[in-house]
Amino acid sequence: MLLASHCGWAQANAAARADVEYQKGLTLLKGGDLAEARRAFEQTVKLVPSSAEAHNSLGWVLLSQNDTAGAITELQTAVRLKPRFLEARINLAIAFIRIRKLEDAQTQASEAVRLDESNAEGHRTLGRILSLQNDAQGAIKELNRAVEVAPQRADLRDELGSLLMQTAQLDAAAEEFSRAVQLAPNVAIAKVHLGVVRWQQKRLDEAASLLRSAIELSPNSPAAHYYLARVLEDQDHKTEALTELKKAVSLQPDWAEAQTRLGLLLQRQGEGDAAIDAFRAAAKLLPQDPDAHNNLGLTLVQAGRAKDAVPEFEAALKVRPDDPGYITNLGTAYLQEADFKAAISQFDAALKLSPQDATLHYDRGLALKLDDRLPEALAEFRQAEAIDPSQPDIHYTLGVALWQQGSFDESVKELRAAISARSDYAEAYYTLGTVLKQQGKLQDAADALRKAIRLQPDFAGAHTTLAAVLRSLGDDAGAASEARAGQQITKEHTGRQAAILATNSGRRLLSAGDLDGAIAQFRSAVSSSPDYGQAHYQLGLALRQKGESEESSSEFRKAAELDPQLKPPS
Repeated sequence: MLLASHCGWAQANAAARADVEYQKGLTLLKGGDLAEARRAFEQTVKLVPSSAEAHNSLGWVLLSQNDTAGAITELQTAVRLKPRFLEARINLAIAFIRIRKLEDAQTQASEAVRLDESNAEGHRTLGRILSLQNDAQGAIKELNRAVEVAPQRADLRDELGSLLMQTAQLDAAAEEFSRAVQLAPNVAIAKVHLGVVRWQQKRLDEAASLLRSAIELSPNSPAAHYYLARVLEDQDHKTEALTELKKAVSLQPDWAEAQTRLGLLLQRQGEGDAAIDAFRAAAKLLPQDPDAHNNLGLTLVQAGRAKDAVPEFEAALKVRPDDPGYITNLGTAYLQEADFKAAISQFDAALKLSPQDATLHYDRGLALKLDDRLPEALAEFRQAEAIDPSQPDIHYTLGVALWQQGSFDESVKELRAAISARSDYAEAYYTLGTVLKQQGKLQDAADALRKAIRLQPDFAGAHTTLAAVLRSLGDDAGAASEARAGQQITKEHTGRQAAILATNSGRRLLSAGDLDGAIAQFRSAVSSSPDYGQAHYQLGLALRQKGESEESSSEFRKAAELDPQLKPPS
């Protein structure tokens, strides 16, 4: 009897101590101290191993610490001790999701819902599992039920909206996101989601407003910056879009999609070196994505670095060896490297896969022409022309080849066909004028050259050639005027090229942390070409970084005057 009494006292004492530890663990958990909360719950379980609540709480902490195996053990114990313990079943379902045991997860979530049809978390968890099993309609049904049970919960409406958006039900998604924003106006994520829907619906001003508001609430949200950039792109605010994309990748450098988009926009803005860096980051993040390597390869080719591009196209072909586009791009890289035989070999391989591709025949013709195999090149150009007579470049290049062969009449015919296919083809007008000049058809030559100049006023060669034609026609004054224009344009182009080189050099120095060196290069660029807006803009950025706010603002104003797209950063 004494022993029995002692056991009863000991059990009561253990239960009291366990309760103290359990409450301590809950307090620590609310405060975010997972390590100490874990110790408290482990002590609770040791004192009262039959407590389902203690095992559940310990399991939740272990799950939060990414100890999924340990969490599953504790949560399974909780469910065994208390089969109707809804929270434990839902937590166990979440743990099974972590290790992709979706059938086990579905079993637990379904049982939780069966035990209590009005449990919103059970429906949400089951919806998530069904979504992972590609049962979109089943997932939407469960989230709808969760929202019916708890209509004032913004997070449930946001999750339902996300599922609806994934199934292209944009209006229904927007309705849920809008309600979520109304219920929780200070939560950024629903505004991001609603902003994305409005962007997809082409309601750009509303999308931009929502995403800017989300950034105010959550300045470190990569998604908010990324999607604001996409909206700004569509609004043709390229400079602002670039700023937002850079913020997105700085916040989440391992976001391959954002790196790719940044690369594309930098490429379009003429920032080749920076575009290469972005595409290289994307390719590193997605080594098995052939498009990532292809994007990097194409940008390297555009930058004149074909040698570096070759391994990128080869990496793309390793993943997708029968893609004629990648094979063609590899051929183009070899063409730039003047390895004409290797280029022809690649174009031949691509043509076996896509024999009716006019562009491929055209590219092969270029390689043959550069390899001094003109008759074969002409045959390829003719074949390309027969497949797609609407391509102006085919007519133009064929016209140039025929001119070089001495077939002037045929050349004129092809050059006129190029102009017919593309009325603003300044180079075709220029070459036509040159051929007509050689044929002695001076007035026709002058007309063609004037059209080239009208389309491209800074075409130095057209001015110079027109000067020679006018001189032959006896118009000495006109000839002198055109000659001066050609000389001035040549001088300006030399300055602009120097400015571009200096600006690119300044960007590299700025990236490397050499602020003074960068400023010196940007000043050199402005001196070489005072009307080059990008040089003023980059100088403004560097000066602002140095703290020279007044001069920085002045440079930003000059940049914006020269190019309205170059708006001062916010």
